[in-house]
Amino acid sequence: MQKIAIIVGSVYGAAEELAETTLTRLRDAGFEAEIFVDTSLADVQSFGAEYWLLISSTTGAGDVPPNIEDFYFQTRDTVPNLSKIQYAIMAMGDSSYFDTFCGAGKALDEMMQESMAVKVLETLEIDACETMDTAEASAAWLDKYITAISV
Repeated sequence: MQKIAIIVGSVYGAAEELAETTLTRLRDAGFEAEIFVDTSLADVQSFGAEYWLLISSTTGAGDVPPNIEDFYFQTRDTVPNLSKIQYAIMAMGDSSYFDTFCGAGKALDEMMQESMAVKVLETLEIDACETMDTAEASAAWLDKYITAISV
């Protein structure tokens, strides 16, 4: 059974809510998945997942939320070899912030690429100006993700 680490960056809980919905969908599809909130790189690596799904809202000037900072900075600053990790990103933001829209997701993507992880699907960007229902906004993308990792 394939393992998926769902790494969540959230300020007000919307990303965590999306992670819970996503967790249910992934488990229903037959995957072993676990959510990581307020986590470190070592915690995620110890789970032993070959797939990492990063779900994050954006805060400040396009920054990652405080609860994912340890994971983000540890990974970005040490640049571990993650070439055996396949990842995807669900980024949440507000397009009225123009240059920083989904900035956390873009920063996480750059971090994963620098660590040589393999991206399995284009990043999903969810705009708070367009939808409040993140589960609905992510449903079709999540179907594609499940298909992409079902090998």
